[in-house]
Amino acid sequence: MARFKYDGRDAKSVRSGVVVADNKRDAALKLKREGIRVKNLTEQAETTLTKEIHIGKPVKRQHFIMFLRQFSTLLRAGVTIVEAIRILALQVEGKQFKKILIEVNEDLRTGGSLSDSFAKHPKAFEPLVVNMIKAGELSGTLDDALDRLAIHYEKAYKTRQKVLSALSYPVVVGIVAVGVVIFLLTFVVPMFVDLFASVGGELPLLTRFVMSASDFALSYWYIIVMTAAAIAIAFYLIRNNPAGKMMLDTILLRLPIFGDIVKKSVLATLTRTLSSLFSSSVPILQSISMTEKVIENEVVKKVLVKSRESLERGGSLTEPMEGHWAFPPLIPHMIAIGEQTGSLDAMLAKVADFYESEVDASTERLKALIEPIMIVLLAGLVGTIVLAILLPMFSLFNEIDNL
Repeated sequence: MARFKYDGRDAKSVRSGVVVADNKRDAALKLKREGIRVKNLTEQAETTLTKEIHIGKPVKRQHFIMFLRQFSTLLRAGVTIVEAIRILALQVEGKQFKKILIEVNEDLRTGGSLSDSFAKHPKAFEPLVVNMIKAGELSGTLDDALDRLAIHYEKAYKTRQKVLSALSYPVVVGIVAVGVVIFLLTFVVPMFVDLFASVGGELPLLTRFVMSASDFALSYWYIIVMTAAAIAIAFYLIRNNPAGKMMLDTILLRLPIFGDIVKKSVLATLTRTLSSLFSSSVPILQSISMTEKVIENEVVKKVLVKSRESLERGGSLTEPMEGHWAFPPLIPHMIAIGEQTGSLDAMLAKVADFYESEVDASTERLKALIEPIMIVLLAGLVGTIVLAILLPMFSLFNEIDNL
């Protein structure tokens, strides 16, 4: 999209400003529809000052789900697509998403299709959305396609939030524990070092160990910071390397307890996406190709790529999945039944429901298990440091009493 500076006038006054359009002709048409007679229209060169900077996705997932629900409701109520987009553009949250919907509305007014208009904004509308919308347009069931998309993203969002919640809890508690330990070692323990030195005598082994750790933290803090930074950079580089990402994803899936939850979450996303696409009559090879882009785990994605290649050779969809450690027998078995009965989308939906309920149950059990463990761990770390300070003080009090 280009920016065009214009000068002109409407029925009341002289107007000037900037309009965004694909080309000069579209800009002139847009201004004409707004009742502005253009005298001068020039393309504005994009500079650092005029360029819009956007961080992250143009729309939050929960807002996108609400958009799909409202869009479907408006269509069912008999509102035209153009009018529905215009209404939604006025009330959606997020300046960037609002701007995208306004541009979609303009495309629709010039005769474009909804799917083609959405395809021009890949950051807001994924290929999954575009293809399901296109299938809905061809079959005349656009409102149903929007409902299926809303259900798909809603379930995927809830599952993802459950997994992130389960995984983030120990991370947050661990960070708090490290912060408390660092505070005690750098601020609290040094306050007692001079006191213990003035008393003299041999300090308990635990006290000597904690004092050494405190001295190291104060004297070589830059080594700790550099080590943490090096680990973070190394992780980032490995994660952005194809072979490194495959290794990390393999380790993630094989982790005890956590790996099982992540695996179920990935499989739920895979089966839910395929089910949504099949139910919208998207061709099977195209559906698998789009699902590959949705799956973030490289291990599962690689198996899915092999399944697509197997179909292209005239083989079976389930052949690469059978016997693979990341795919339980349930998935190829249910897919085979779906293929035989002609209800593959329904079978995959049932598998997705099963794994989503498994993720819910597993995350609840994990939280119940981790919470007391992390509390005990945090109490143990803090208690050890406090005990190291108190032990010599008890000895000092005993000597004073003996005097």
